[in-house]
Amino acid sequence: MSNNDNRNFVEQIADINTNFAQWYTDVVVKTQLVDYGPVKGTMVIRPYGYAIWENIQRELDKRFKATGHQNAYFPLLIPMSFFTKEAEHVEGFAPEVAVVTHAGGEELAEPLAIRPTSETIIGNMYSKWLQSYRDLPILINQWANVMRWEKTTRPFLRTSEFLWQEGHTCHATEEEAMEETMKMLGVYKEFAENCLAIPVICGRKTEKEKFAGAVATFGMEAMMKDGKSLQAGTSHYLGQNFSKAFEIKFLDKDGVQKYAYTTSWGVSTRLIGALIMAHGDQRGLVIPPVVAPVQVVIIPIAAKKAGVVEACNLLKERLESAGIRVKLDDSDNSPGWKFNEWEMRGVPVRIELGPRDLEGGKMAVFRRDTCAKDFYPLEGAEQTVQALIETIQKDMLESARVRRDERIVDADTLEELLKGVDGGNFVKAGWCGCRECEDEVKAKTAATARVCDSQNTHAKCVVCGKPSKHTVIFARAY
Repeated sequence: MSNNDNRNFVEQIADINTNFAQWYTDVVVKTQLVDYGPVKGTMVIRPYGYAIWENIQRELDKRFKATGHQNAYFPLLIPMSFFTKEAEHVEGFAPEVAVVTHAGGEELAEPLAIRPTSETIIGNMYSKWLQSYRDLPILINQWANVMRWEKTTRPFLRTSEFLWQEGHTCHATEEEAMEETMKMLGVYKEFAENCLAIPVICGRKTEKEKFAGAVATFGMEAMMKDGKSLQAGTSHYLGQNFSKAFEIKFLDKDGVQKYAYTTSWGVSTRLIGALIMAHGDQRGLVIPPVVAPVQVVIIPIAAKKAGVVEACNLLKERLESAGIRVKLDDSDNSPGWKFNEWEMRGVPVRIELGPRDLEGGKMAVFRRDTCAKDFYPLEGAEQTVQALIETIQKDMLESARVRRDERIVDADTLEELLKGVDGGNFVKAGWCGCRECEDEVKAKTAATARVCDSQNTHAKCVVCGKPSKHTVIFARAY
């Protein structure tokens, strides 16, 4: 394919540097991750996009089970009366709840909410199941869909219906529940960094930004290539708020009835949006190997020449036997078209194999993350490719970490904070802890408090100048 053909192909995608939002939309549609559903705000996750989600599920699920959690499933429909039991929770979710009022041709005696989250219905069930301290802890996760009637939507990032997992646990003491909350935040962080190759910053959310009904919310924030933050996961310490609302009690060892302490935590298909925006480039997707639907694509060169297709098939079998996810593109499209197609789809490794390569006992190998091509011996290809996949995974994380760290700046004044976020940065600044100052930051800069930093390194509040209680990471966010 000529350079001009290649340029025209890339022009199908908006410029990532000048129109990041359109670039994102072009990429998710043109790479066939999603299509738009017939109901406003919904998405159809296509096979290539769903394969990424399956890989995310697999990696997370084994981590949940390794920490003692079991999967279960709870109903989609929740009695509206459940939402009135925890005042803060119902207030927080009321604008987003979709309600079923009719079924079977009749009006329902009680309206039913389509779950926006499941604390209420799971709390109801836990109140039945929990009797004694011997029943604790209860460690349950569910993989499900939820519905939140969003006004502004974008595929993966914010849709009316999306897929997620939500963990819900019960504990005898506050200490055990807090330990669980932080443990699962740690599980998310390890997964984000080692599977999605996305470095994240974890910390406590402000009261304004916490989950409705929680005592405390802890989040992990990821920097996208445009400098905005994406909340990639949250873990909530719920204290006894839902226990008291739903009578989740147990008979303790001392013979006294006590309310349990609960947690909830979740990540969603928003993680696919995160990996798109954290790693993608002008050519399209760049997918980390651990979650890539296809880790290696093999492209025959001069496929009609004797032995080429046979050699490609043999290489495919060898790589598959080593546990590598491989696609052999033996379609009648030109090699140049295939190069661009699979680069746009973000496949980590491309192998080109033609008559000259076979004569020399070698293979041409292209890395999607660096767009560098090199030649390797065909002998030992399994070990070579496996090692390369592991290298790509580590290099993508390191590259993203360097890119993020270069864009974390400090601010001592509101003007410096505005300049920082205007420049596409995360900004560390002091905060006195008062809601008015937090609101003013948002009003003046369109940035929000993402998480509190682990240490308070700033002397004064960026807004009012009073002593700082927390150093906060401010950013514009999705």
